[in-house]
Amino acid sequence: MSDITPIPEPEPAATGSAAAEPIASAQPAVHGELLELALNDLRERRAALLSEIQALEQRRKQLDADLDGSLSGRADGIARRLKGFQDYLVVALQDLASQAELMDLVVQPLQVQPSPLDPQPEAIPTAVVQQIAPAAAGQFSQDAELIRDRLASFQGQPDFYADPWKLRRSLEPAAAGLLEDWFLNQGGRGAQASTGSRNRNALITAGAVAILGDLYGDRFQTLVLAGEPERLGEWRRGLQDCLGLAREDFGPNSGIVLFERPDALIERADRLEERGELPFIVIDAAEQVVDIPVLQFPLWLAFAATANELALEQDLS
Repeated sequence: MSDITPIPEPEPAATGSAAAEPIASAQPAVHGELLELALNDLRERRAALLSEIQALEQRRKQLDADLDGSLSGRADGIARRLKGFQDYLVVALQDLASQAELMDLVVQPLQVQPSPLDPQPEAIPTAVVQQIAPAAAGQFSQDAELIRDRLASFQGQPDFYADPWKLRRSLEPAAAGLLEDWFLNQGGRGAQASTGSRNRNALITAGAVAILGDLYGDRFQTLVLAGEPERLGEWRRGLQDCLGLAREDFGPNSGIVLFERPDALIERADRLEERGELPFIVIDAAEQVVDIPVLQFPLWLAFAATANELALEQDLS
């Protein structure tokens, strides 16, 4: 029994504190690495966000520049062009007004060209018209006293300050007799011998217009036919002076209308009758014929040219 070698007892195991020491020392390293990774990730995201912010800021500046160029710039350019066009219009209108004051304006009526297939209206010489007995001789019979009274007053002193559409000049006895014959014997429809002067014919016409104004008010319109602008200009000036009229009184819709062509005058007279108004047609002595459609209207006065007037017109043509 004494020879048995005693078995050595095992050494006691290391305590817990000694075994945990290596683990505890490794934990700070792991946390440091994680923190470093998180910081790197944040830095990358921050850099990316800064880059996006910078790109957006550049885009905003570009948009602002584009807006300024497309809106403000264009608006300013448009405003400058409009201002320049306005200045041009003002100057052009001023020049036009200045030129219009120097011109002898004549109302140009609307002229309708007839078709070649339309039948041509016949015409009657004024000498023959002068011999036709008008059927309306009694048209002014009830107004004979008023007409004679007006004609007598026209032979007195001229009233240069009379109201517009009233006669401002004096009539000679022969001219007053011509109007009395036209009103009371011809019934306002017929030809009378010309006085030899377009101005004197305009004075007689002005006397007729003044009397018709007393009889019909503004329900009639005077239509003057003269074949050339120069003749119409003389008629306008003569009537304007004798009746105290302005340029506005010579228009297509009111007052006195001047015509170069008989077809346009007849068309205008037809429209007046359709509206219940009365056309008063005056034919210049230079018109050697009177269109038959003119004879249908209730008021017309044709001046038959004298031999001297016909010769003068032939020389001028």
